[in-house]
Amino acid sequence: MKLNHLDYYRLPWNLTDNSISWLEPTSKCNLYCDGCYRKNENAHKSLQVIEEELNVFTRLRKCDGVSIAGGDPLTHPEVVEIVRMVKAKGLKPILNTNGLALTKELLLELKKAGVYGFTFHVDSKQSRPGWKDKTEIELNELRYQLASMLAEAGNISCAFNSTVYEDTMQFVPELVKWGQKHIDIVQVMVFILYRAVNNTKVDFYLGPKKIDMGEFVYNEEPVERTDIKAEEIYELIKNEYPDFDSCAYLNGSEKPDSFKWLLSGRLGTKNKIYGYMGKKSMEIIQTFHHLLFDRYLAYSTPKMTRKGKSMLLLGFFDKGLRKTFFNFIKNPLNLFKRLHYQSVMIIQPVDFLEDGRQSMCDGCPDITVWNGQLVWSCRMEEQLKYGHNIRSFPKDLIKS
Repeated sequence: MKLNHLDYYRLPWNLTDNSISWLEPTSKCNLYCDGCYRKNENAHKSLQVIEEELNVFTRLRKCDGVSIAGGDPLTHPEVVEIVRMVKAKGLKPILNTNGLALTKELLLELKKAGVYGFTFHVDSKQSRPGWKDKTEIELNELRYQLASMLAEAGNISCAFNSTVYEDTMQFVPELVKWGQKHIDIVQVMVFILYRAVNNTKVDFYLGPKKIDMGEFVYNEEPVERTDIKAEEIYELIKNEYPDFDSCAYLNGSEKPDSFKWLLSGRLGTKNKIYGYMGKKSMEIIQTFHHLLFDRYLAYSTPKMTRKGKSMLLLGFFDKGLRKTFFNFIKNPLNLFKRLHYQSVMIIQPVDFLEDGRQSMCDGCPDITVWNGQLVWSCRMEEQLKYGHNIRSFPKDLIKS
């Protein structure tokens, strides 16, 4: 399916004015995941270093939320204090975690410290105790347990992401359907397309020096596809939901018509999706939020996402929401129902173009800090080892 990027709102995020920043307080993780791009080391950053990195963000970049990641941030012994530090900066602390170390007691502490939301990484390629070799559908039981824990704590944003592989693509529509079933307690569903270094097509260099990519954890001789496109996942979802559409995107740094982040916003109940947000409503929300708060919007609490009926007022400007409105009022009794908003995001990480260029997410929302500078979090290992990002060139070009 060929989508035209001009039909959607290009999210206005850029390097210095973005909705999100990415903090890595630790490289330690309590789980192994296929496709992970970070070396698992028992290395926690001190609170002083974390404070310095937060200061880099506030000095170089406007943002609304800070993704606290890793590694897994819940392995950090002072994760509660880290959440408190982010909150003290006037930013939304969002924990990106596999959820393995989350308990009700820890959740209560994190809520008191000001945690705004969680993004749980759950997929079938994890070596998760008690869940190994479970399918994506079977893992919905675990997703429900985690979402219910947040719902019980109250007003904490709940997002799920999973890496999509060639053999798990088939399950994406069912996961989107599961998200609708729990639209009252799940605010975001994210699908991250699998990427790995493909040594058969390109060689890697730092200046004139050829680099052995076997030194990196994300180097593989992939047996699965590493070029799944956002349009493919979009089409799979559309087969389940014929009216499914997106409203906004983030393009590639080297390819303006690519969909590195493809965002859909749907409004509905557990039993029915009434429609989708169009590009104008997303533009209004992002622009208005920036005018009011001097930053672009990242996450919303459940108290906000359950006010979907209020969003229908934007139908004056947005044909997608106008259609949603008329679908909703076909049954007048719906006026007494709660209408929920839920985001569905497809993320297409680094792409290798035919000429060897690496197309990154333009204005990366997952930018992090290394050596006092902003760098791509998904390529941090290159910074740690060489202090620079390495470049790739087609093998045919090198031979010639």
